[in-house]
Amino acid sequence: MKLKLDENLGSRGAELFLRAGHDISTVTQEGLCSASDKRLVEVCLTEKRCLVTLDLEFGNPLIFRPEDYSGIALLRLPPSPTPHDLLEAVSTLIAGLTRKEIEGRLWIIQRGRIREYQPE
Repeated sequence: MKLKLDENLGSRGAELFLRAGHDISTVTQEGLCSASDKRLVEVCLTEKRCLVTLDLEFGNPLIFRPEDYSGIALLRLPPSPTPHDLLEAVSTLIAGLTRKEIEGRLWIIQRGRIREYQPE
């Protein structure tokens, strides 16, 4: 799976995705830090990459319609998260990607759980 990791994800998460065989690029590597959300999703669309982020703005399907993109994976962490919380969310996403297609979908990933946005 081709993934774009937002700037709010660290190198440990990137390492896990790489070990799981995913093709990743990062916002940091591409010099897109502090780019607008619109610019970031445009790049993801052009590159046909699923966006993996902690940014809650991307969880609004009225602004970012999941069916228009190669997938949006929003990692939801508890208040005052630890590095372990992030690694658990990343591991949950990796497991989900082995079972189901994310293209055109919005997934909200929490500890050990993936919820998929279902349009009415």
